[in-house]
Order: sequence, then C-alpha cells, then structure tokens
Amino acid sequence: MAASKCTRLSGASVKPLLDSLDCVLFDCDGVIWRGDQVVPGAPQVINLLKKHGKRVFFVTNNSSKTRKMYADKMSRMGFDVTQEEVFGTAYCSAAYLKSVCKLEGKVYLIGGDALRQELEAVGIQQTGVGPDAVSGVQSDWANVPLDPEVKAVLVGFDEHFSYMKLNRALQYLTDPGCLFVGTNTDTRLPLEGGKAVPGTGCLLKAVETAAQRQAQTVGKPNHFMFDCVASQFGLDRTRCLMVGDRLDTDIMLGSNCGLKTLLTLTGVSTVADAEAHQKSGSAERQRMVPDYYVESIADFLPALQG
Repeated sequence: MAASKCTRLSGASVKPLLDSLDCVLFDCDGVIWRGDQVVPGAPQVINLLKKHGKRVFFVTNNSSKTRKMYADKMSRMGFDVTQEEVFGTAYCSAAYLKSVCKLEGKVYLIGGDALRQELEAVGIQQTGVGPDAVSGVQSDWANVPLDPEVKAVLVGFDEHFSYMKLNRALQYLTDPGCLFVGTNTDTRLPLEGGKAVPGTGCLLKAVETAAQRQAQTVGKPNHFMFDCVASQFGLDRTRCLMVGDRLDTDIMLGSNCGLKTLLTLTGVSTVADAEAHQKSGSAERQRMVPDYYVESIADFLPALQG
C-alpha cells in the first residue's frame, strides 16, 4: 500500500510501483475509453505493460457485451487483447450461477443477448430475452404462466425492461428456493458531455422492491469479480493493481480484495470525492480511498517508454 493514501502518482514515482506489480486490472469505460472514444495513450499503455511482462485484465460491470464483443471493440481501438483477458458481468454471472450456485435448471433473464450467449456457453438455458408486453388485467398478471424449469432470476441491463418483466420476476421469486442474482448495482451510466442514462442498478432495485428480496450481486465491488480472474490465472493479490474511475465499484473492489488501487480522473469520481471519504472517519468510506491517483493512465507512458 502507499505510505499515504490518495497520493498523486507522477514522474519518478511511477516506475517503483510498476516494478512491484505482476498484474494490472483495468475497468473499461472512463478508464481506457469514454463511450466510443479511446482515452488518448491508453492502447500504448496496455500494449507496453504486456511488453514489459505484466499480465493485464479488464473487469467491467457492463453486462451488455460478451467477452468476444469486448475483445473485438478493443482490437479495433488498437489494444492488444484476447477475450480470455476480459471479465464482464455477463461472463462472470454465468460463471457464478454455474460454478458457485451449481444451478440445475433454467434462468428467467432480465437482460440482453450478450447475457443469453454467456449463459448458453456454460450450458444454462434461459427465458425472458426481448420485449414482454402487458395484456389482460391484474388478476391475469398475478397468475402469469411460469416455466416450471426456472430455478433462478438474473437481472442485468435490459433496454426492454417493463412492468410485465418486473411482474414475472416477482412471481418467480415468490418461491424462496428460486435464486436471485444481479449483475451489478451501478445506478447511472455516464455519457459524453455530462449526460447519463439509468443503469442496471435501477432495474435491480425495482425487482428487489417488488420481490421483497435482496439479490446476490456479482459485479464490482463484489470480490467474485477478482476471484473469477485469480482462480483462472493464479494471481498473487499483493502484486496486483486495480485501476478504475469509480470509487464505489473499482476502488472498493481493490480494497475488498487486498489489491493496490489507482484512481484515474478520466471518468466519474474526483480527487475531492476521495478526500471526502478519507476525512469522513467512516471505515466503510475509507475503503473507497485509492492508494494513488493519476490524471489519465497515459501518465504511465514515460516510465514504460523509458
């Protein structure tokens, strides 16, 4: 850990940190790109880290893309990456249901095609993708036909989220034996120009409220995201750095897993946010204080090129 938390990383202080690492985990949006715009210098940083023998992984709470879709996007942007290095919540949720929950049965899926593909890749069948229009009256809704093979409800990002999907999830979840899993709790998705749209957390909270149950979430800051990477690649957490733009997901994940943490200021959170947590006196909020911060991950370039 840094001697003093929330330390500005620059110049001569970059190389000693890099020398202490075997592995760097990056969030994606707000870190290596913003929307469809690559963060200047990010591809060079990733590619040079690999040339220096560092393992690089990408951990994202976005459930709307498969690992392959992410790898293809990164390749188009100039990143040297394979899909095995990408850990999104679509893939990790499927892995969680298969390996941790040992699910035997179908999933009622509030989510899109990427989640469907990742579930089917591990042999889990689903129902629910696509629009679900309202018909009939309230008594019909309460007795909506259910698939008896469904043993879990999974909530991810779903542009077709609707009252009937919310109702159907509620009806499945009245069975206490039905598993309830959410990809992540991010409530807003920041866009260019200070705009934002509702995130998966809004949909998940609606289902939790209707079902009067709390979901097990897979995404950051849950340690399962790191466990998913570490178990496959045998990582030493003391020699790993988590790089992100959000204190409540990325930096909290690093703290939860005993990793070094770095905030980049190209996305959501600010140094002022981190300092407010640091001064709060709250143990929970202290876990959202990064060890280091940079203006952009491009600040690594001089040390990597030297």
